[in-house]
Amino acid sequence: MIYVSSSCIQTEKIGVSVRKLAQLGYRNIELSGGTQPYIHLEEDLLELQAKYSLNYLCHNYFPPPDKDFVLNLASLDAEVSALSISQVWAALELSKKLGSKKYAFHAGFLIDIPVLEIGKSVQKRKMFDELEASEHFKTNALLIAAEFPEVDLYIENNVISSRNYENYGRYNPFFMTSSDGLSLLEGMPMYKPLIDVAHLKVSCHTLNLNFHEELSRFLPLTDYVHISDNNGLADTNSPFSKSSSLFNELSRFNFSNKTITLEVYAEEDQLQSSFETTNRLVHG
Repeated sequence: MIYVSSSCIQTEKIGVSVRKLAQLGYRNIELSGGTQPYIHLEEDLLELQAKYSLNYLCHNYFPPPDKDFVLNLASLDAEVSALSISQVWAALELSKKLGSKKYAFHAGFLIDIPVLEIGKSVQKRKMFDELEASEHFKTNALLIAAEFPEVDLYIENNVISSRNYENYGRYNPFFMTSSDGLSLLEGMPMYKPLIDVAHLKVSCHTLNLNFHEELSRFLPLTDYVHISDNNGLADTNSPFSKSSSLFNELSRFNFSNKTITLEVYAEEDQLQSSFETTNRLVHG
């Protein structure tokens, strides 16, 4: 099944994004970050779901919290950790109300990233102890899983850009940017990776890894994939074209039984073209 991210339509209210996507003909919508909280959010989603026969998935930072922060279940800051657990909890409660069967959040970080730096240059700051942070992440993830056994849970690979790698003296402060990071899932059999191929493309360029080999290690472990394209230098959520090297690479794998979310930030015609390319990837 192919979903389209609500982030493909940039608005303040999720209801506006969903309505626009539904009017464009998309019936599977992944609810993601980028919108603001408001009183009738759940009511709007349920109303639109009934009107257009929509399937929803909640993702990471949705529903939007009252105060912006960067979700980090590995944080050793008590406040950030508590906020992150509450955010995931709210997403899973909403998932149940919407009939969603999958939910993913990002792997953690060895730093707490300010909101204004997310997706940009992350300035160097003191890092958490890696072992302690990874154990804290697992403790929080297991706590969440124990309360929501009815939802399939996933952890999304992070992206490390060359700029941020250099900012940290060629040390990687982000968990699970490559297949080596799959060790984060050890001892948590209820979790699978969500593989964002655009994240992986940038991380492979940064870390000088073979993209095909990394895909070969990730894809057999999951049935949930995010797709967009970029030039390997930054995660730009560019359109996905059948003439691209990314399409050629992904065509070497079987996507027929996977849930795919398209995360393309572009004009409507480019979004539709990207959707058609994704459909071709799945069905040939």
